[in-house]
Amino acid sequence: MTTSLLAPAASPALAAGWPPSLQLLLGEAAVDLWSAALAPTGAGLRSLRATSVTLQPDGAAIVQYAASLVTADGRPARDTLAATTGSRIPDGAAVLAGDVSGTTVEVGLWRWPHDPALPALAWATSAAAVRARLPGLGVPAEDARLRLRAYRPGRRAVVEVTSARGTWYLKVVRPRAAAPLAERHAVLGSGAPVPPVLAGTPDGVLVLPGLPGTPMRALLAGDGAGLPDLAAVDAVLDALPAAALDLPAPGRHAPGDALGRARGHAAVLGMVAPHLRPRLDRLCAALEGVDPGRHERVPVHGDLYEAQLLVTDGAVTGLLDVDTAGAGHRVDDWATLLAHLAVLEQLLPDPATVIRTRAAWTAELAGRWPDDALRARVAAVLLGLATGPFRVQQAGWPARTEARLALAEAALTGG
Repeated sequence: MTTSLLAPAASPALAAGWPPSLQLLLGEAAVDLWSAALAPTGAGLRSLRATSVTLQPDGAAIVQYAASLVTADGRPARDTLAATTGSRIPDGAAVLAGDVSGTTVEVGLWRWPHDPALPALAWATSAAAVRARLPGLGVPAEDARLRLRAYRPGRRAVVEVTSARGTWYLKVVRPRAAAPLAERHAVLGSGAPVPPVLAGTPDGVLVLPGLPGTPMRALLAGDGAGLPDLAAVDAVLDALPAAALDLPAPGRHAPGDALGRARGHAAVLGMVAPHLRPRLDRLCAALEGVDPGRHERVPVHGDLYEAQLLVTDGAVTGLLDVDTAGAGHRVDDWATLLAHLAVLEQLLPDPATVIRTRAAWTAELAGRWPDDALRARVAAVLLGLATGPFRVQQAGWPARTEARLALAEAALTGG
């Protein structure tokens, strides 16, 4: 039995300061939990590795694992497993309890693809089932090939479906979220290049078409040929219809309101990297000291960054992932995009195009809003993005987390 559960580069001293949920799900006790959960099937664990971790400000956690198993008949197998604690345990999960220093932590467990919050996931990730079901929904995908594009346990998944007659995407959500999301697409698609919902199922699948264009991120990774200018991005945001103002907010905060979420992100970072708490407290205090200004309430995307934009010859021909679109402030959309570009500069092997684009757009936006209002929002988005290295279990995540925090600090001061 081999394990590599503790997040990469997490020292025992650092892990000792984690909340009980992480100590359990990323510690050796997770092996015991999964061994007990798998025992009725006759399967045994050979290895277990955490591949993604989502932590909430209240300490609830969701962990996804890559597992190597031995089946009841002795065959080796690979599996994806998920565990969640606290407020994140969905109905239908197998619930076990673990002990962390005398604290009992209840854990909900499931195996891929039997996510209890996403009942459609099992058929939406089976090529045979998709080939059988999509033609009945008016989608000619009898020869479908599938590729999983995203999976957030208990939240959503995206499956790419490719056939000789086209490309589609199956968005798998909680059943109660499907109809509101379809309505959101219909409202936004009346003005902006948002993919229409071609079909839906009661168990939470929306079928979306592939849209023309190249992801803006791919253009930024190259020489920049064909990139949209600032005016082209503004144009697609201007195309969001006024009816979007009446869409319900996706949570407690307005779409894209990074300032409102800053304390929550700082709380998460403080739990996984306690040594950063003094800097996090100072940054949050500085953000709260900035006058947010008064901004017109307009339709916004709510999570605008380069991967959400499809581009054809400099024009934006696709606007993706509109789950959080609604009434907000344009400054927040632009702050989100600029912050993502700042992180992308650290990720690309040749960031020259990103550096040039971010500098040009920052200069063009100067004067549209007070400098400190835009800078504070960029810093708040970067604070949220600082949770990314730990969430995706990136090697060296403590140093990468600190580097993103430094980006946020520099953005606030204009550095």
